[in-house]
Amino acid sequence: MSAAAEAPGTRPATFSPRTVLALVLVGIVSFASLAVLSAYAPEMRLSQDPGGHALSSSAIGFRGAVVLLEEMGVPVEVNRRDPRRLQADPELVRVLTPGWRTEGKDLAAFPKAEKTLVVLPKWRAARDPIRPGRLRKAGLGASTAQATNLLSPFAARTEVAHRKGASRPRLHGVGAAFAGAGELPLGEIDRLQTISGPDWIPLFADELGRTVVGQSRKRPDVIVLADPDLLNNQGIDSLANARAGLIVLDPQAGKNGVSFDVTLNGLKQGRSIGRTLLEPPWLAATLCAVAAALLMGLHALARFGPARGRGRAVALGKRALVDNSAGLVRMARREPEMAADYVALTKSLIARAAGSDRADEAWLEELARLRGAAPPAELAAEAGRAKTRDELLAAARKLHDWRLEMTRERH
Repeated sequence: MSAAAEAPGTRPATFSPRTVLALVLVGIVSFASLAVLSAYAPEMRLSQDPGGHALSSSAIGFRGAVVLLEEMGVPVEVNRRDPRRLQADPELVRVLTPGWRTEGKDLAAFPKAEKTLVVLPKWRAARDPIRPGRLRKAGLGASTAQATNLLSPFAARTEVAHRKGASRPRLHGVGAAFAGAGELPLGEIDRLQTISGPDWIPLFADELGRTVVGQSRKRPDVIVLADPDLLNNQGIDSLANARAGLIVLDPQAGKNGVSFDVTLNGLKQGRSIGRTLLEPPWLAATLCAVAAALLMGLHALARFGPARGRGRAVALGKRALVDNSAGLVRMARREPEMAADYVALTKSLIARAAGSDRADEAWLEELARLRGAAPPAELAAEAGRAKTRDELLAAARKLHDWRLEMTRERH
């Protein structure tokens, strides 16, 4: 290796400016992505819950119904807002998919709609330890006591019954709204679930006359689908079940579409500081803060001139002595006592400008008369009356202006 190659001035830089800039940009983008994902991570994890709700793709979920309606061109919304913040909508079909732990008061909190379809739960399920995101059937979970508690705002008592084994039931319309639907043959359904009670008006019944779809006498806008297998993912795998589920749902009844609620399943939209800053109206303020931070960074990178070296902790020279003396006078609050000295200094400067080493009072009086300025005795008396720092400053300004006028420095 030659001596020229070993010289410090010829050695290549460890990192090129482009590499450093690329690393900085990658770091900024990575940090921003991490912040956004951290703000929305809780809801993203909840949306993967394989329960009986409209975001679930498991057997007991209703994600298939949402996709089916979207393919049909029906406006579909998955609601995650608090029911107390919703407004009554007479042109909306609302679908509620509660669990057996849901209370009746939770259903009563929803405002009225054109039609509110309550889909009763049916199966008990457990997470599959081998296949994540899937469930295992753990038996029936419905009982009369649970149904009565869940539907208490709409009926005094609700009895639940199950047909033994798997069957292919046939539904027929009973109520006036569905009398023209004719007979609806269903696909295979395991242990068909039905309801009964004095406060329920049958709309669809099976061939045995048991109510599969009922309407509340207290709340005519509330309809209950007793068996969720007509609408959940495993149910609409059968074309016959999907056709019957759509007739029961009747999505065309609401001009504003269908709203599937998931708040009853624990998927209520949460609020956090991070999410608040990333959504309107605070999103604009967040973007302004990010832009300001980027501009400050660019300003720091494009700093003008070399970096200033660190100065001495204790300054040296005449200036340091003057600053220290002034600081001591300021600390002692003796500034007004400097007025007489400042008057003498001003007179001395005027005499020096005129070529004299001595400031004669009579000469200054005559010069002030000729210049049309205030007499020196008057200014000296005013400075002598100064008792505060502000009064001293006002007198000093007048003396300074007087000196400029006497020496013609203003011209």
